[in-house]
Amino acid sequence: MAGISEEQTAQLRLTLQNAVVKCSERCLYQSAKWAAEMSNALPSTSDPADSSDTDPNSPMEDVREQVPSFSPFMATNHDVEEARLESREMSKFLLAKSFFDCREFERCAAVFLPASLPRGPLTDSSPNSKSGITPKAAKGKGKDTGALTTGVLPPPNALPHLSQRSLFLALYARYMSGEKRKNEESEMILGPADGGSIINKELVGLGRHLEGWFADREAKGLSASNQGWLEYLYGLILAKGKTEDDAKKWLVNSVHRYPFNWGAWLELSELLDSAEDLQQITPQLPQNIMTLVFHLHASQTLYQSTDSTYNQLRDLEAIFPASHFLKIQRALLLYHSKDHEEAESLFSSLLHDDPHRLDSLSEYSNILYVMEARPKLAFVAQLATATDKFRPETCCVVGNYYALKSEHEKAVMYFRRALTLDRNFLAAWTLMGHEYVEMKNTHAAIESYRRAVDVNRKDYRAWYGLGQTYEVLEMHLYALFYYQRAASLRPYDPKMWQAVGSCYDKIDRPLQSIKAFKRALIAGTYYESGSSFGSGSTHREGPVGVLDPEILYQIALMYEKMSNFEETASYMELTLAQEEGPGGGEENDDEDTARGAGQGVTTTTSKARMWLARWEFSRGGLARAMELANELCQDGVEVEEAKALIRDIRARMESRRT
Repeated sequence: MAGISEEQTAQLRLTLQNAVVKCSERCLYQSAKWAAEMSNALPSTSDPADSSDTDPNSPMEDVREQVPSFSPFMATNHDVEEARLESREMSKFLLAKSFFDCREFERCAAVFLPASLPRGPLTDSSPNSKSGITPKAAKGKGKDTGALTTGVLPPPNALPHLSQRSLFLALYARYMSGEKRKNEESEMILGPADGGSIINKELVGLGRHLEGWFADREAKGLSASNQGWLEYLYGLILAKGKTEDDAKKWLVNSVHRYPFNWGAWLELSELLDSAEDLQQITPQLPQNIMTLVFHLHASQTLYQSTDSTYNQLRDLEAIFPASHFLKIQRALLLYHSKDHEEAESLFSSLLHDDPHRLDSLSEYSNILYVMEARPKLAFVAQLATATDKFRPETCCVVGNYYALKSEHEKAVMYFRRALTLDRNFLAAWTLMGHEYVEMKNTHAAIESYRRAVDVNRKDYRAWYGLGQTYEVLEMHLYALFYYQRAASLRPYDPKMWQAVGSCYDKIDRPLQSIKAFKRALIAGTYYESGSSFGSGSTHREGPVGVLDPEILYQIALMYEKMSNFEETASYMELTLAQEEGPGGGEENDDEDTARGAGQGVTTTTSKARMWLARWEFSRGGLARAMELANELCQDGVEVEEAKALIRDIRARMESRRT
């Protein structure tokens, strides 16, 4: 997809501005903010009025500027019945919205919903568990995208006759009231009674009311005029109630009806566990620019740094050249590919362009923590605190700063503060788990990681942290399970497969350990060869460059456990070869430099050299054994053992002469 024409750009801008208004009316503020930022990121189009010959300082210029331009999104609703209802309810709607804006959710809902409407669960089942109501897939504009298939008789419609806009606001206010009450009833973070089991008690009742409303619309033949907002709310309720398959269907139905509600796309993205899930759901989505944005975002959250993802990003950057959202997606892709310097450079430029933006700042602080850039992390922490010290992102940045200073208690305090502000803030749970590991508090670390996985089961760091913690407790089968989950999410991260191989070793399964370590070798070449945009190879290419000597050494030890000494010797030789890098000679220096320099002498290569020296000595290769032992003396590693081996070799040589 190349850039779009000026006419298409103008139309897209009006559509996004329309989305800002519609989302703001329904108090979906994050979706409205996203649409406004994307609208502002579009290139400016030439305005015919700008080419006027009128002097900018003349009175006639002022007259021209005072004439308001026509905006299509300010036009009345095209659905006559909905327009009539909205006009009739306008005063009440504005009153209810003002209550919502003041976070008086109960008052907002009470404006439209009768006091007699049941509040709690109508049944003991979760939303949509028995009703059998599912949206039919849509094909084309003229077809009904929301017809319902009813297996079991749904509940009667108990909701008042309102416009969809007012009904959404009232039901969403009821949902938010339940979320607020859930937070109020929650115990202190990781306190004695904080089991994470408190739920939003409004979910089941809201779900049943919506089932009845959808069934009533279907029975009256009105489902074709559904606007998609109530479908989004129902999908959100089903997702919270862990009815995920149905939630996906309703969210897909919602984005077909109204594609520019970014919140619906985000909820759909959170329900995808793997790249296969993304591939399966893509054909069901509408074919428009929002699907492209969704696919990019979902690929990034699934750590899919593929050529296809990069191409999608470039296409979108051609349409939204000034989008901070797309720059953040690029930076996060680089971060997942371990290109920390380039990712840090992008975040730094974003911070320069918009110093008060706190979104995704916790990821930036993670990069600075990994790079050990303490001065810059301190600056970012000060800047975030000056902007808003009571945002979860700010607390995570400050917590990372104290973690880098090894002040783990202070770091935990700030991560707890972030979770007090937002219990679903994933980064804080994971980072707090890391700090508890440093403090040797394994019980708190496990609970923190578990809560992180509950919030987002795609967080490989939490799975890996659980594996590490259980490994410290010497519960290797548990650790193996969690490491495998992490490796399934990050199949091209050698660290994940090394951990799997180490666990297999500790439970005495050397063959599986060898397979895992070999996967780690392949994964290591993926990152070493460069995986940033437009450079290096992809994971589809064979291994190139320097291999990790530690992994090679571990493979050799596994073969030694299996008494396969020929293979052990081969891998020990490979380990030794990594000192000089590919080629290992003076020829083709330019090519070898391009493929990567050797790692030089390390403790691991010295251990491999010692093993090979003893191996040669045991099978009578005294000259080779002497050469390796002398090299060990020059390396300065295991010198005493090398000298003892030299004495044994000389004694063997003397005995041969005599």
